[in-house]
Amino acid sequence: MFLKAFKEKSNRKYINKLLDIPKAAVNNNKVKTIAVLLNANEYDDFESFRLYFKELNLTSPKHKVVAFVNDDKYESSQWETYFSPKDFGWKGKLNNIDLQSFVDEDYDVLISFYKQESLELNLITALSKANFKVGLARNDERLYDLIIDLKPKEIETFKKEFKKYLNILNKI
Repeated sequence: MFLKAFKEKSNRKYINKLLDIPKAAVNNNKVKTIAVLLNANEYDDFESFRLYFKELNLTSPKHKVVAFVNDDKYESSQWETYFSPKDFGWKGKLNNIDLQSFVDEDYDVLISFYKQESLELNLITALSKANFKVGLARNDERLYDLIIDLKPKEIETFKKEFKKYLNILNKI
């Protein structure tokens, strides 16, 4: 129990250290690849994002949707990649190869589609090398370049707002 608390504190310090490093400005390139980070407890329909990418005429095979589940014993083929608390070590270390490759990929946009505070989800968002990060939560505004303050169940509103901001920013 004590080790878990120390591990969480270690990871929180690591996130703060990452977020305190000045970030390069967001580039003006058009969006080609998008990654989505879901919390399975809040929203679990990853196929809706695939259909949405097609609506936006974004057809790259590099789009990726990953989900976080709280249960370490969870088994499902519904998501391409899912991860749980056991996939995290001390000081921000990732113990999952798929998750490590996810954060190392240079996506044009990362959508952090979760509202509940989650150390693991925040760590993945902070570690991600995505150029433009969009989030729903206002827990730590340093994580995102754009915050669309909605509940995850309001997916249709999110889609409209996201498209509107991509047009405003001349990203699509």
